Amino acid sequence: MSEELQPVFSIEKLYVKDMSLEVPHAPKIFLEQGEPEVDMRVSTESTKLEDEFYEVSVTVTVTAKLEDGRVMFLNEVAQGGIFRLAHIPEEDMQLLLAVACPNILFPYAREAVSATITRAGFPPVLLAPINFEAMYQQSVTEGNA
Repeated sequence: MSEELQPVFSIEKLYVKDMSLEVPHAPKIFLEQGEPEVDMRVSTESTKLEDEFYEVSVTVTVTAKLEDGRVMFLNEVAQGGIFRLAHIPEEDMQLLLAVACPNILFPYAREAVSATITRAGFPPVLLAPINFEAMYQQSVTEGNA
């Protein structure tokens, strides 16, 4: 096989695409007692930039609410990456973009979320790993992939 036809999968650039933090009830919220309910949502997106280059992003939204429904904080981080994928069979391309790339990006997004929330004066939120393969399989089953 010629070297030109060897599969290529490389990380070209990793970056924070978007980051926001809201603490709508500061400073009084810091005087509240009790454990907040923390909700996490994760989404992924991929876009072809040009031949062989794709942007993939993982967006993590973390919301903490008190029992009475007041929001302690809302943090959203979109971690992006540019990946080069060349000479990869079409049937494998979507799996790489929906599973492999998000698996690379998620630890960076998780660290950005934890650091941002800590800097806001709250205890760190440690996010559990995400099974992007299961998310992908669910989207295929639902016809969204």
